[in-house]
Amino acid sequence: MSEAQEKSLFMTRLMTPDMANFSGKVHGGALLKVLDEAAYSCASRYCKAYVVTAALDHVGFKRAVMVGDLITFKCNVNYVGRSSMEIGIRVEAENIKSTTKYHAISCYFTMVAVDDDGKGLEVPRLQLNSEEEKKLFEAGKMRCEMRKEMEQRNQELHVGLPA
Repeated sequence: MSEAQEKSLFMTRLMTPDMANFSGKVHGGALLKVLDEAAYSCASRYCKAYVVTAALDHVGFKRAVMVGDLITFKCNVNYVGRSSMEIGIRVEAENIKSTTKYHAISCYFTMVAVDDDGKGLEVPRLQLNSEEEKKLFEAGKMRCEMRKEMEQRNQELHVGLPA
C-alpha cells in the first residue's frame, strides 16, 4: 500500500498592526504574501521539493480582514500536472473578541516543483480518494486549460502581460 499523501494544510496567523492600512484593515498585499507562503508550504510538503509560484488565479476578497483577527488558511492540492500543482486556498477569519467567523478570501495558486538548478521536477500523481477530490481535480484541470487558452488568445491578439 502506498504512503498517504499530504495534500492539505491548515495554517493560522494573527493579523498585526504592521500589516494594516490607516483604517485598521489588513492590506491586500500583506494578505497575498501570506497566501503565497501558505501555498508554498502546502505544495512543497506534498511533493517533498522546493517550489516556485507560477500563477495566481482569481483572488476573491470576500470581506475585509481587520487587525487583531485570526485568519486560517485552508489549503489543498486540487490538481497536479507534470511539475505543477494547483493549490486552492480558502481563508476564514475570526474576530477573537466576538468569536465571529467569516469567509474572507478564496484563490488558486499554481506552484511548480523545481530542482537545485531551477528546472521543473516531476511531482507525484494525485491520489483521488473521494468524489469531492475528483471534483476538485476536474475543476483544477479546467482552470489549467483555461489559463493556457487565455494565454494563447492573448498571443494571437498580440496582447501580452505588461513588460
